[in-house]
Amino acid sequence: MGFRKPFRATPVKLGPYHRREAALRYRRRALNYLSAAALTGVAIGIGSVALTENGQARISSTIKPAAVAAGIVRARAPQTGDNWRMCDDARAMGTAPIYAGEAGYRAGLDADSDGVACEPYQEQ
Repeated sequence: MGFRKPFRATPVKLGPYHRREAALRYRRRALNYLSAAALTGVAIGIGSVALTENGQARISSTIKPAAVAAGIVRARAPQTGDNWRMCDDARAMGTAPIYAGEAGYRAGLDADSDGVACEPYQEQ
């Protein structure tokens, strides 16, 4: 049995090249984490929006108030007996836009004849 001391390496101070490489590794790791978080958010957002049988978006009840405020979805679906005099009336009730074939749609409200009446205003 010997009485030799165990080998212990002395710490070495990194040079400028190695410090730069360590900083780049740190930035890449941070970018990877942020990218993963962004992709997860997109996947959750896409998963929360489902399409109805006619191809329009059906949004979960937890995010619907924010979607209505942003103008993405309607606050109220068109109902039988809706007959709007002007698009401002339909917008005030939260029914706009009205698609062809839905209750309340008529050609007089569809200014560009594309099948969507009372479309949102386009900022120019």
